[in-house]
Amino acid sequence: MNDPIASNNDILVVDDDSGLLQLMSMRLKALGYASRLVESGEEALREIRRKQPILVISDLKMDGMDGIQLLEHIQRDWPGTPVIMLTAHGSISEAVVATQKGAFAFLTKPVDREELRTTIEKALVGHSANESAANVFQSIVTRSAKLYQLLEQAKMVAQSDVNVLIQGESGTGKEVLAQAIHDASPRRDKPFIPINCGAIPDELMESELFGHKKGSFTGAVRDHVGLFETADGGTVFLDEIGDMPMHLQVKLLRVLQERKIKPIGSTTYIDVDIRILSATHKDLLNMIEEQTFREDLYYRLNVVNLVLPPLRERREDIPLLLSHFLERVAQRYGQSCKRIAPDALDALISYSWPGNIRELINLSEKCHALNAGAVISRQLIEQALPRFQREQNQEMTLSEAKRIFEKEYVEKLLSMTNGNIPEAARMADRNRSDFYKIVKKHSIDPELYKVGQ
Repeated sequence: MNDPIASNNDILVVDDDSGLLQLMSMRLKALGYASRLVESGEEALREIRRKQPILVISDLKMDGMDGIQLLEHIQRDWPGTPVIMLTAHGSISEAVVATQKGAFAFLTKPVDREELRTTIEKALVGHSANESAANVFQSIVTRSAKLYQLLEQAKMVAQSDVNVLIQGESGTGKEVLAQAIHDASPRRDKPFIPINCGAIPDELMESELFGHKKGSFTGAVRDHVGLFETADGGTVFLDEIGDMPMHLQVKLLRVLQERKIKPIGSTTYIDVDIRILSATHKDLLNMIEEQTFREDLYYRLNVVNLVLPPLRERREDIPLLLSHFLERVAQRYGQSCKRIAPDALDALISYSWPGNIRELINLSEKCHALNAGAVISRQLIEQALPRFQREQNQEMTLSEAKRIFEKEYVEKLLSMTNGNIPEAARMADRNRSDFYKIVKKHSIDPELYKVGQ
């Protein structure tokens, strides 16, 4: 007997019939699996919270929480855990409903040993693939419910081989998502080739994509392998697909239909096995109406559509992302990571971020380069974001201007002195007690400015 997949983990069995639980335990043990046995849906949830199993096998009909309700809880809180339903012959229609709601499969009682084995193995193979995909997508920094939902879709799409069109504003991370889809797919060990259709001159694009033969045009002094052939077995990411010239759109459509390419100057076709992921910030439907983008190509590319939200629609991610980028910059230069003052963070959260994540990365680079202290102030943020001041529409009173100046002045002194209040007070020509009152008035935490804290 082969070792079962992930045999070091256990299967949770849920049934209010203690006799059936013991029978399932013996069957699973004979198949090489460990098991935990519970007699209700409520008890099952407590067990999953204590230790997540690799698989749940649950009776459909139970007193209290039934199998469908248990399934809904598992899908909501542990979406990667497969669930197999057990049902009597009289409840098969309800078991079908359970599979439509997300159960992996259902088995009828009495459970056939061989059917149990094969169903578990299939469920765990799918679970292993889902876990691999989950690890890839978990590296994308977010706490946004909107983005979580999109990443769940991307995770499912990664396991198939369909073409995907990723849409979103410039700087939202379309290539990052495309790379994640490739890394979580069965093609992960083959090349991922990103191609920016807007960055390659029209006259060179055909040669870059399809390759050319020596002597096929002036300057073709040797054979050139195109990017489609280079990506054979892997994934091609066509960024800014809306910038592709019409005559090349026709050739791309042929690649998608026939899975063949013909280099410039060649008389023979070359078979290629590639998956196409594409992206754009343009309105392709509008381009179709204007006859600048082929409708047939659009539907070939847009089998699945994923739309990345702009940063202003996921503001809860701004502190998380900025911290991540600042830490990355600090590691690159071998320096300590800078922290951001609370009012500076408030400013960032209120900002509209027209450049999205790309603009936030640029800001983290600027702040690290321009700030000698340990804390990034609001003043520095405003200097680093030229558009920020234009978004501040309200006129400032003199008292407000004085308050802001005083606060920024104190923050600068604390930054210069690494949070040393007596030293900062001396530089401000104030006694320690008065200076501390000013610090407290502006809700400034001196600890934030101490290097190494």
